[in-house]
Amino acid sequence: MASCSRTQVISLYRMLVKESKKFSSYNYRTYALRRVKDGFRENLHVDNPKTLDTLINEARENLALIKRQASYASFVSYSSFHWPSVFFSKDSC
Repeated sequence: MASCSRTQVISLYRMLVKESKKFSSYNYRTYALRRVKDGFRENLHVDNPKTLDTLINEARENLALIKRQASYASFVSYSSFHWPSVFFSKDSC
């Protein structure tokens, strides 16, 4: 995959933030927002194109995961809602 432009990265960041805000539970919403923001801040100065492509692909996977979880959470009660272990991985940012 070709390296993403700055505008594509910003667009992906905005989509992640937008989807994270869809959680109805305050705790899940703030956790997801914090993970998104921290992940992008942590990798702000990455210059290696291969590393950037890997990070972008992981961010896209996380976007899909957030979309699934936010829609799933809207159908179940939060007492039975569980985050998948993939979302807790520090390597996923």
